[in-house]
Amino acid sequence: MEIAKSFGLDPFLFGAQLINFLIVFYLLKRFLYKPVLTLLKKRQNTIEEGLRQAQEGKELFEKAVEKEKEILRKAQETARETIANAKEQANQVSLQIEQNSKRQAERILIEAKQQIDLETKEAEKRITVRISELSVDFLSRALKDLFSEKEQKEVLEKALKELKTN
Repeated sequence: MEIAKSFGLDPFLFGAQLINFLIVFYLLKRFLYKPVLTLLKKRQNTIEEGLRQAQEGKELFEKAVEKEKEILRKAQETARETIANAKEQANQVSLQIEQNSKRQAERILIEAKQQIDLETKEAEKRITVRISELSVDFLSRALKDLFSEKEQKEVLEKALKELKTN
């Protein structure tokens, strides 16, 4: 006992701790162990059910993959047919567009030629008027030193009449 006392061990305290441990152990076994076992059993059943459903899902998935492959094969066949039809229609539309474009291009060329002729005539008129103005201006400057003001007016009027007749 002296050894126990030298280590600070009190037999009364040790007995009390042993009794407390046994009480806590009994309470835990009675009130906690059974609910935990029940919970674990429920979890095990849930996991087994999940595995069973996963297996069923896998089988359904494999069936769906097979169906998908069949649908894709059919869709590819349909797509090929649709593409062939679209190419044929595109060729027909292309020919029609080409013909319409040729007709429209010819019409545009004719209109452009008419427009060019009209603009050429207008440009010639403007050039003639501008040349007349420049000629009169040049002539009036040149006559300034050579003739009197009255003679200048007569020469200018005569030159204007000549320009208008041509």
